[in-house]
Amino acid sequence: MPDISVRHRQGRFSLEAEFSLHNQWTVVFGPSGAGKSTLLRVIAGLVQPGSGRIRLNARTVLDTTSGVSVPAGRRSIGFVTQQPALFPHLSVRENVGFGIRHLSRERRAVRVDEMLHLLGAEALADQPAPQLSGGERQRVAMARALAPAPRLLLLDEPLAGLDDASAHDILSRLLSLDMRVLYVSHDLAEIWRMPADVVLLDAGRVTAIGPLQQVLAPYRERLLEQLKA
Repeated sequence: MPDISVRHRQGRFSLEAEFSLHNQWTVVFGPSGAGKSTLLRVIAGLVQPGSGRIRLNARTVLDTTSGVSVPAGRRSIGFVTQQPALFPHLSVRENVGFGIRHLSRERRAVRVDEMLHLLGAEALADQPAPQLSGGERQRVAMARALAPAPRLLLLDEPLAGLDDASAHDILSRLLSLDMRVLYVSHDLAEIWRMPADVVLLDAGRVTAIGPLQQVLAPYRERLLEQLKA
């Protein structure tokens, strides 16, 4: 079971979060500026916290007390943000295969095809990355993150800005995955029916943890009241 305990200060903002991932899907929910993206960047290894410990199953990837800090590229963590950074000089197929270049050409080709099929992006395989739409870029970014078969997938508001049909299709495909996912969102409607736990984050602090609909019920009632007004 992944266990996360981190403390980080950046200017006036401080993050202090401690929780375990009991469910396959865990949503990090909170207002803008709560520290959601910073938390994911710390877990991914892109930000070094002041102190902390992160274990992915039986493997420790961060322990500041003992001086352990596994580089981001060796943590077996996939990370997709709201603005996917594809390599503009590579095709879709080359982008998806970028992180599995250690495989033979044949195995790499099979894996790339599998991931493109999973995300419904087979028809894009030979397209140059700059020609893709926003939804297409996000599908390719997710296929690339999944290609190395990470132990944990971090998704930082990956559907923000996409049309409803694309967002629903991508999310339904992701929910079929048999893996641990930590999903950042501030959109209650988007996450409400997810079979997930939730970590409620506010001003850099975890204020509640538990089954999503149970923890976020007060927010839903407040949203319904606003819609009726």
